[in-house]
Amino acid sequence: MAIADEPFMEVAETWDLETLYTDLASAKGKRLTPIEKRHLRGLLCGYSPTEIAEKLHKSAKGLGVDLCSTLYIYVKNLLGKTTEKVENWRNIAEWLEEAGYKTKSSVPLQVGDCLSLDIVIKKANIIIEKNQLFIDINIRLATPINSDPLTTEEFNQNHQNGRG
Repeated sequence: MAIADEPFMEVAETWDLETLYTDLASAKGKRLTPIEKRHLRGLLCGYSPTEIAEKLHKSAKGLGVDLCSTLYIYVKNLLGKTTEKVENWRNIAEWLEEAGYKTKSSVPLQVGDCLSLDIVIKKANIIIEKNQLFIDINIRLATPINSDPLTTEEFNQNHQNGRG
């Protein structure tokens, strides 16, 4: 099955799947199976185990048991929540989002009248140490390049005149 044909691939737009797969594989002790990846993506899409089972033509009860004995355990191990109970399947996506695996959608930003940026935050880690909050952000800034770029002198002149 080609990747484009895989179910629940729409989450690739909003989740850092490759990092998540790698980190969960570390928690598991070996690579995730294609089925585990599929089930995880279904949860990240916001589908309940019953809805995932329906879409994959599987038994809802069997899929629920499978999630409890695989993905739920890997996520709890990865996030240091081994003593916590998964009260609801939604906990998995919430915990992973809190851990920074959910990428933020592109946010258009207009800077003055000369520069438009799309900001994409791929992963953010929040750490609390000694009464201080640290936020580590991996960020990419993208802006179109003018086909007729300004020289450094022109850019500096525009910037000084409030146009850049």
